[in-house]
Amino acid sequence: MHLTVLVKGSKTQYVPVHPAALSAINDYLDEAGHRDDKSGALFRPAHNNVPGTLENAMTGGGIYNMVKGYGLKAGITVDGLCLHALRATAATNALEHQADIAYVQTWLGHSNISTTRLYDRRKSRPEDSPTFKVNY
Repeated sequence: MHLTVLVKGSKTQYVPVHPAALSAINDYLDEAGHRDDKSGALFRPAHNNVPGTLENAMTGGGIYNMVKGYGLKAGITVDGLCLHALRATAATNALEHQADIAYVQTWLGHSNISTTRLYDRRKSRPEDSPTFKVNY
């Protein structure tokens, strides 16, 4: 199973779906009520103040607002939270779990692997510093 994703530059990308994510998507489609609309967007706004736009895809800003809103409801605030931070977190998590950086590059839609390396936050963790590797 995969998702067909329209990415920057009007390109199409095919992203494999993890079984756990597929289960959550099926639950979502049961609740959302647009399972049979195969040509429409998968993730759509639940409410919008612009008439006739609920069938459109959620925007990056809409996803950001949703994540931030749920975080605030849970009492979580994160300095620097933005869409690129979420992408960097996903990339770093994949790399921490032995994903090949070339696949992560394709996954993120980067044409140059050096851009993907900018998203890799593994080297910025203080606990990984040589300072903590020295035996005193």
